[in-house]
Amino acid sequence: MIKVKKIKIKVNGKNYTINNHYSINELLNKLKIPKKMVAIELNKKIMDKKKLNKIILRQKDSLEIVHFIGGG
Repeated sequence: MIKVKKIKIKVNGKNYTINNHYSINELLNKLKIPKKMVAIELNKKIMDKKKLNKIILRQKDSLEIVHFIGGG
C-alpha cells in the first residue's frame, strides 16, 4: 500500500491538509474556485495566473484568494 504524504497549508486563514506535490491550480479546482475572477497571493507575493500549474504548494504555505465583485 502506497501512503501519500500530506502537507498543511492555510487558505484565507483556514487550515487545510492536502497531498504533497499539489499545484495552486489543482487546489483551486478542488475548492471549486474559478480562476478568472480571483487574485492569488502566496506567502505575501501576488502570483501570475499563467504559472499556477507550475507552482507547487509546500508545507506551511499561506494563500490568500480574493474574489472580484462588480457593482455600482
